[in-house]
Parts: sequence; structure tokens; C-alpha cells
Amino acid sequence: MLSRVAILAIAIAVLATAGRWLHYRFTHVFVEDARIAADMVVLGSRVAGWVATVNVMDGDEAAQGRVLAVIDGRETVLLLEEIDARLAAAAARQAEIEARIVMIDHQTTSQGAAQTARVDATGASLAAMNGQFDLAQTEFNRARQLASNGAGTVARLDQARAALNSGRHDVLRLHAEVANARATLAQVAAAREEMTVLRRQVATLAAEERALRAQREAMALRLADRTVVIPFDGVVDRVFVDAGEFVTPGQRLIMVHDPARVRVDANVKETDLRYFRLGMGVTISVDAYPDLVIEGTVERIGNAATSEFALLPNPNPSGNFTRITQRVPVRVAIPRQDSRLRPGMMVQLEATMNE
Repeated sequence: MLSRVAILAIAIAVLATAGRWLHYRFTHVFVEDARIAADMVVLGSRVAGWVATVNVMDGDEAAQGRVLAVIDGRETVLLLEEIDARLAAAAARQAEIEARIVMIDHQTTSQGAAQTARVDATGASLAAMNGQFDLAQTEFNRARQLASNGAGTVARLDQARAALNSGRHDVLRLHAEVANARATLAQVAAAREEMTVLRRQVATLAAEERALRAQREAMALRLADRTVVIPFDGVVDRVFVDAGEFVTPGQRLIMVHDPARVRVDANVKETDLRYFRLGMGVTISVDAYPDLVIEGTVERIGNAATSEFALLPNPNPSGNFTRITQRVPVRVAIPRQDSRLRPGMMVQLEATMNE
């Protein structure tokens, strides 16, 4: 009798357990082939050269900005030094020309003022001398008339003629001095025009300096590109080169990812897609850690089935048709975890069937 009761109790327990299991299986959606994923960033080279040093190895953790590898940049450093020397020469030449402009400005300003004053003074002397010459002309005419009438003496006429000749010479001399002063003033004005030419040379040097600075920035970028740094706090997944190898632009060097931003990527059957909504919670079981259960949130649901991205799509030209359940990618966000969750690990998703 007791054995029958025990068997009956065991059978009831088994049936209850099976019932609960069946109920759970029929009320939940399971995705068995989900995986841990992350943004795998491949760091490459924008320039060609020899790998000088590799500072990390597979599995190393690296803080943001850490130098992972360095490509030989000695030639670029020499080019930078050449451009710096050309910049220094252009700056010295520009400073020299600007100093000449200042010197010419000071000299011509003082010379112009002096020659302007000389022209004015000589012009005033010429005006006074013209008055004296006119007076001497009048005196000579009067003395000549008196001498012709017998009322004047020859000595008086000779004195008047001498005074007239002296006045004529003085007028001619002052005319020459005025012309000379004006010519000198014109030379000063021409000398000031040289400043315009020098200013244009300064503008040309400034344009050359801007071009050199642009070249230097480009060369500095090339030098910076020879240092491979990690753009975030992450883990080194794979190192593809060793020191001494020659790399080309675009060649992959190191693969890294951020362990704090791992997620779950799952391909859900199209027949089960109706049970997934943005923001809903799902349960994640990790194959590598049977005791680890994580609660995740549906973050994104794909807009096309995975078959649309196949390298060899099946257009079915023969007309034979076989219905195959398609799968749609679903991304699940998970809370920040430790480094135990590695990209590629298999996990299982469980979601409640709530339409």
C-alpha cells in the first residue's frame, strides 16, 4: 500500500513538474542561438611605413588614449623640421621688410616735410626777388632815359645795369632752387611708393606662410597618424602585426572592443517576432556561466530578414518553392557587466508570449 502511495506521489510530482515545464514552454519564446556581441573596432593605418613598436598583446586592457603601436616617422619628423625652418625664414624676411617700411616711412616723412618747407621758403624768396628785379628794371629804364636826355650820368646807368643783371641772375638761381626742391620732393614721393611694393611683398610672404602652415598641419597629421591609440577604454582582441613589419594605408593593425558596451544579438523566427516589442524585458542565460542570469531590454528590432543580407541570395529561378521560416535580427541591451561576457559567447533568450 505504501509503495503504491509513493509511486502515485512520484507520478503526481512528475506530472506537475512536466505540466509546469510544458506551461512554461508554451507561454515563453526561446531563442537558442543568440550571441554576445560588441562593436569590434579595427584600428588601421592611414600611412605606410615600418612598425616601430607594438605595445600590447591579445587580451590586454587599455585605457582611452593609450598608444598601442607606433609606425616609424623619422622621415616625417625631418619634413616637419624643414617646414619649420622655412616658416622661420619667411617670418624673418617679413620682419625685415616691415622694418624697412618703418624706416622708409620715417625718413621720407622727415625729408618730405623738409623739402616742402624748402619749396615754400624758396618760393617766398623768389617772389621777393621778382619784386626787386622789377624795381631794378624800373631803375635801369629811368637811368637810361636820363642818360639819353643828358640829365643822368653814365656811372648811374652802369650801376642800374649791374643791379638789373644781378637781379636777373638771382631770379634765375631761385627758379633753379625751386625746381630742385620740387624735384627732391618728387623723389621723396617716389621713395614712399616703395613702401607699397614692400607691403605687397609682405602680403605675398603672409600667403606663403599660410601655405607653409597648412603643409605643416598636414605633415603633423601624418605624424600623428603614425601613432595608433585606442579611442575608448577597451580590450585588445587581436593584434595583426609585429614590430618590423611594413604596413600599407588601410591595413588593419589591431582589433579592440569596449567590454562595458556588450549586447546580445539574436535572430528571431518571423513567427515569434510578434512577441517582441521595443523596451520589453527578456531573460538571458549564458552558456558559459549556468548560474548567471541577466535581465535585458529589447533595444532594436530589424526592418529586414537576415536572408536579405546574404552574400548569395536565392532568387529561386527554377520555380520550385520551399517555405522556410525567416529570421529577423533583434538587439537586446544588457546592464553593464564585468569582463566575463565576451563577444561571440552563446546565450539563450526567454521572452513571455504577450501579444
